[in-house]
Amino acid sequence: MHCRAAWARLVVAAVLALAGLTGCGRISGPAERLAILRFENLGADVSADWMGRAFSEAIATELTGVRGIRIIGSAQLHGLDGALGVRPASAPGVSAERDLALAAGANRIGYGDYAVRGGRLEAHLEIEDARSGKIVEVVTASAPEGDVLGAAASVARQLSSRAAAYPTRSPVALREYAMALEAPASVASAEHLAAALAGDPDFGPAYRTLAHLEIGSGERAAAAATLQRGLARGDNLGPVERARMEVEAASLGSDLGASRRALAALVRLQPEDPMVWRSTAEAAMTGHAYGDAVESLRKALALEPEDVAALNQLGYAAAYAGDLNAAMAALRDYEKLRPSDPNALDSMGDVNLIAGRLPEAEAFYLQAVGKDANFLGGGDRFKAAMARLMSGDREGADALEKLYLDARTAGRDPLVGYRQAQWWWVSGRRKEACGQLESFARAAANGPLREVASRAYAELAIWRRLLGDREGASAAVAAATSAEGPAPAAGAVTGGALARFLNQPSAPASEWTARAERLTPGPETPMRDRALAYALLLDGEFDAAVEVLKRLYSASGAPAEQETAILLAWSYLQTGRYQDAAPLLRSNPVPAADGSSPFVSFFFPRLFYLRGEAAVKAGHVNEARADFQLFLKLSGPDALVWGEEKAAGTDRRVGWFSRGNTRALWADARESYTGR
Repeated sequence: MHCRAAWARLVVAAVLALAGLTGCGRISGPAERLAILRFENLGADVSADWMGRAFSEAIATELTGVRGIRIIGSAQLHGLDGALGVRPASAPGVSAERDLALAAGANRIGYGDYAVRGGRLEAHLEIEDARSGKIVEVVTASAPEGDVLGAAASVARQLSSRAAAYPTRSPVALREYAMALEAPASVASAEHLAAALAGDPDFGPAYRTLAHLEIGSGERAAAAATLQRGLARGDNLGPVERARMEVEAASLGSDLGASRRALAALVRLQPEDPMVWRSTAEAAMTGHAYGDAVESLRKALALEPEDVAALNQLGYAAAYAGDLNAAMAALRDYEKLRPSDPNALDSMGDVNLIAGRLPEAEAFYLQAVGKDANFLGGGDRFKAAMARLMSGDREGADALEKLYLDARTAGRDPLVGYRQAQWWWVSGRRKEACGQLESFARAAANGPLREVASRAYAELAIWRRLLGDREGASAAVAAATSAEGPAPAAGAVTGGALARFLNQPSAPASEWTARAERLTPGPETPMRDRALAYALLLDGEFDAAVEVLKRLYSASGAPAEQETAILLAWSYLQTGRYQDAAPLLRSNPVPAADGSSPFVSFFFPRLFYLRGEAAVKAGHVNEARADFQLFLKLSGPDALVWGEEKAAGTDRRVGWFSRGNTRALWADARESYTGR
């Protein structure tokens, strides 16, 4: 539809930036989750159509934070457009937004209409109980013609006497803001937002929405400037709006400490808003403050006990905090609320895997498959195989992986050969993996999967590089380059480009940093840091790698970035910081549901070798022997032979055995594997 581009940019940015901070209230007991849909214009004047969005936005905002109500705002609704199909933003909500409201979890839906008659603006709102389909409340309001703010405030106060004032009293600002939300293009949206701010320079939502628009267009510096311009209005913004803006400014600046301080200020102002507590928990998770995350999530759940997303998040936070019992209790509550949802069982598998309870993890993954064989593309079969593999039972893991691959084959997945190669690699069949991946890439290079072939060749180059085969890596890089499709968007890095980057000759850390800047010109990005970290690790530059990986780790939560924790531990061990390494190695990494990835090869099964090395340094010989033995079981005989050849090698070793490992350590590993 004509409004798709601008609306999508605005709502997706808003959802990603603050995940609903613009519309959440306190609930007690069963949650009243209210979505106010766009009002319908029943009058003859089409120039008043903008009021439809203005009514819904104003009423929803004024009810935000009211005890007993949680508002599901329009940004949250239209954030589901990608899954359910884009709705025209200017269409009446009764026809275009009801299914979005249901999908967002609304159990109360507000349908409104308005008309200008005899010089008066008349508004009418009906609240439907979504479960029964019955209308449970009807309110009407009347105001002078054009006074949307007055009519909306009257409706909101009839729904709750605790409704707050809307953050502008300017009719011009409200009109331009509503028109910005529904403009057909980002340029027009920006123009309307500028007009809204001209009408009221203290209108906080317009600053935040403009910043979201700029972020969506890749203009982060402009977005930061917009937010700072708004914050310069000081107390004129009002305390809540200022706190929201400070949260977004801190988030945009990737300053985790500032984000947490800003969220703490916001939660003091809105302690009955469960979504603010959720956001506080997410920031704590990113900062690896899992105990704080648990506390924040419990406060969110005290306000909204049936929030299964919060229960799911609590499960992971408690697991990373080391409290498996609390994790399972939260996920059992999730399961009771959504008995048909396989995600609760999948999460139970994950938290048990994190805690090292591998048989239990496998069982929960398979229960999730039994509930819905197609959930996560059948990925719980793969996760069950990985849980079995981590126990050292490769034959049993192969049998579970075969179930996964057979299901993918039955579903006509063209990447089954790719997935098979990745499994052989991660389970220790290096030669078979390389041969299979090369065969897949060669067959796919001239067909519709050409870009996939390029990624496969790039992954093969990384594998060859990890095995110390620079010649083979160079050949794979050349093949990846040949199979690459059209030039990527500015700032993007293709698999071939990354493989070329990693396969460059050895160099000092300063040269690798310069190379990374050439790989991704412009401001520093996580992608640049990650590529640089891989290169430094491969080249044995562990001191420099520590600093890069610390930067990555400080800005990433454990569930998504366990890889970073393991790589940082590797660097710590190689630079003598054994006590810093040990805590990073405690949790098992949760496998990606869609199979392995090219960078799993950097940390799995290296994780078990690193645990063994840390245990040796701590004097726990029996633990070390068990970890070394598991490492060798998962690495296969090729790694044993290669390791023997490299045991007395140079300082710059790649693959499984990195700089600083002594002959004694490797002899202990060999003894544990062979019994000699």
